[in-house]
Amino acid sequence: MEIAVICFIILGVISGLTRGSGLLPDGPLNATVGEMVMFNTSLPPTEKPFVTANWKFGAKNIITANIVNITSPGYEGRITFFPSTASLELRNLALNDSGKYTIIITPQGTEEISGTTTLAVYARISDVIVTLSSTDLVEFNSSVRLSCSSSGSSPSFHWLNGSSEVTQSDRVQLTDGGANLTITNVTRYDEGQFSCQVFNPVSDDKSEPVNISISYGPENVNLTLDLPQEYYGEGSNIRLMCSAVSTPSAQFMWFLNGDLLNDTGPELRLINIQMSQSGNYSCQAFNSKTLRHETSQPAVVSVLERISGASVTSSPNQPIEGNPVNLTCNAAGSVFTREWMKDGSNLSQDFNKKTLSFKSLSKKDKGKYSCRISNPINSEVATYIMIVNYGPDNVQIKGPSEIHLKKPLTLHCSAESTPAATYTWTLNEMEIHNSPVFTKRTTELSDSGNYTCEARNDVTGRTSSVVHQLSVTGTKMVLIRDDLDLQLAP
Repeated sequence: MEIAVICFIILGVISGLTRGSGLLPDGPLNATVGEMVMFNTSLPPTEKPFVTANWKFGAKNIITANIVNITSPGYEGRITFFPSTASLELRNLALNDSGKYTIIITPQGTEEISGTTTLAVYARISDVIVTLSSTDLVEFNSSVRLSCSSSGSSPSFHWLNGSSEVTQSDRVQLTDGGANLTITNVTRYDEGQFSCQVFNPVSDDKSEPVNISISYGPENVNLTLDLPQEYYGEGSNIRLMCSAVSTPSAQFMWFLNGDLLNDTGPELRLINIQMSQSGNYSCQAFNSKTLRHETSQPAVVSVLERISGASVTSSPNQPIEGNPVNLTCNAAGSVFTREWMKDGSNLSQDFNKKTLSFKSLSKKDKGKYSCRISNPINSEVATYIMIVNYGPDNVQIKGPSEIHLKKPLTLHCSAESTPAATYTWTLNEMEIHNSPVFTKRTTELSDSGNYTCEARNDVTGRTSSVVHQLSVTGTKMVLIRDDLDLQLAP
């Protein structure tokens, strides 16, 4: 009963495969040189042999299975036939095994059936190599061609830059089936590690990367100062740095006010700088591959001489009340401002004047004058003590107007004067003394009269005097030895 059911099923399957529909898998079947392929039929295994089973490669017989299996020349030792399903294993494949394979089966009790499929045999991809047409590339000026070669059959080509796929564009062309990659008018963004991946249906391989370097620039040339300042003092050390976007690295030249300096390199050091080195500095970047150059924006370096030796001097004439006089503020160095002060208070009306002028000196002009001389680097203060010479004024004599005979006498003479006055005393127009104080231990009647004190200022050359009237009073006793009588004389 079980055998009958199996036979029924087989007959049903065979009936469904009349004329070979679905007997063999749809092709092509892909296989590798030197390996094997299995042509499996869709028939279920059976112990009842077919009347005949015939495998063909094109029009050439491979094996005829009947009572005796007959293997065609060239297939001995390369095939295995499976009688239960009429499947076929083919080994040691070669490229010429590619083609159309057909099986024709005559089952017992039914009509002949057949099936067809195709086999594609490929040699494995290997030895993938990329070569460059040029390695000296300049941005916008150069083109490059990359060629990919390999061993193996039916290669397909796929290009990568790093891990990114290279696709065709207006500047990128793929030719010869993709084996050649051409980039025209290269840009810096075309740089990278290029590799070629080659594949066929049974294998793939990838080349070692080749590096494409592209020379470009210089551009974005930038000049900076290490410690930028509006002004630098003489003797300072200054460092200027120049940078540029460039491959290969740019070479640098330096200019001062448009004149080429001897210095080269990305850094310019100015040691112990002097005022003569003030001006507009610029750097020029040059690329020896692209033969292009670009100049930076200028950087202004202003060098100032430090303020030193500040002084305030008076005009040669003595400062005398009523006379004109000038105070002059001087210093070595780069002077930006002068600020005058008197006794610590600003003289705002005389700000930034070199000379402070007095048309007519007065006593109130005396005091301590200061001049602050400044520039953005440093400042110094110089001082001058103004002494106003004047007088003598307000000459006075202090002392008695009347004094008794034989009494001591003291007269004081004073005057307002700078410098201090010298004094001369006269009595009734006769010079009697030279000091501010006139004294006499014992007065005589002859000391009565007009005392004049004259004060003199040797700087101003001026004199002033005052008169003081003095009366000596009392009776003079005279002893006359005549008859030994004592008489009083008037």
